[in-house]
Amino acid sequence: MKKTHNCAMVLLAFTLFSFTAAAQDSNPSSQIISKFDFVPGEKVIFYDDFSAENIGDFPVQWNTNSSGEIITIAKFPGRWFQMGQSGYFIPEAKENFTENFTVEFDLVPMNLTGTEYLYGMHFILVSGTLSDPSEGGAIPGKAGIGFTPEFESINWSNWSEKTEGYKDNGSGPCQLNAGQKYHIAFWIQKQRIRMYADEKKVFDLPRGLIDGYSYNIFRLQTTDEVNPLISNFRIAAGLPDMRNKLLTEGKLISYGIQFDVNSDKVKPVSYATLKEIAQILKDNPTIKVKIVGHTDSDGDDASNLDLSKRRAASVKAELTKTFGIDAATLETDGMGEGQPLAPNDTAVNKAKNRRVEFIKL
Repeated sequence: MKKTHNCAMVLLAFTLFSFTAAAQDSNPSSQIISKFDFVPGEKVIFYDDFSAENIGDFPVQWNTNSSGEIITIAKFPGRWFQMGQSGYFIPEAKENFTENFTVEFDLVPMNLTGTEYLYGMHFILVSGTLSDPSEGGAIPGKAGIGFTPEFESINWSNWSEKTEGYKDNGSGPCQLNAGQKYHIAFWIQKQRIRMYADEKKVFDLPRGLIDGYSYNIFRLQTTDEVNPLISNFRIAAGLPDMRNKLLTEGKLISYGIQFDVNSDKVKPVSYATLKEIAQILKDNPTIKVKIVGHTDSDGDDASNLDLSKRRAASVKAELTKTFGIDAATLETDGMGEGQPLAPNDTAVNKAKNRRVEFIKL
């Protein structure tokens, strides 16, 4: 019998412990504190959930030397980009990623050979030229780092022109099973790069990126044995200064609190953001805050208004139940699509409008 180290098993354990600990123990100080620390970047510079294009089309914001199409799948709501075999797939994000940024997306591994786990796919961060995807040949760009899932592990290696090829490598335990959905995230802070699969931190590499390069391209690569699905692809720059925004400016706009599609259920990937906000509130117990939900314009006005109110209430429930924040210090409301930050005309702008705001009263 095969021994497995399954990220989904880690996710189940995390969810049971971190999001129900408060319900099992009324003493907040004895709650289990998760090591999951991912906080999404503050400024959205690329987003694609493939909702703006027709089923069967190749997404216009992407480049490839292979093929692919937008599909739906009964098991997982929303639209998905199914990548073809033996190619690169590059989101054409034109803005500078900066030294601190995050990349995240939903992934459903799909194999053409019937293998039960993901292999033959690469996640690559590159310093290169967006208009020249073949730059560097088999080792892309001027410098980069690549992550390759195998059976029970994910392997990584980095390279650069100044090191004349590969410099360092390693591996971390994690199995991504075919046909299951995972949330993959990367957090870059100068040379440091962290990789997450759901709520498991797979890597934390303090010198994972070789110094002296500007990393500005994220590319996915497939072999002829896989045709995986991705959705909700997001690149965001900069780290949110939550404490200053809330205490000094009086308003914190958060994109780190995420929900299922058309749902008020808070996703476990929101844990680190909620934890940081909760710490600000604990350090300043006299302040009162209003939590306000906002949506984009997809759907009808009444449904969006109701959804935004329910999402704000769910955030309050998590802060009180999981982190021990006094419910009397929190109010909730929802604006639906009524207060957009940007026109609801592109996927990026819609992503900017889907947010949770914390307003100091």
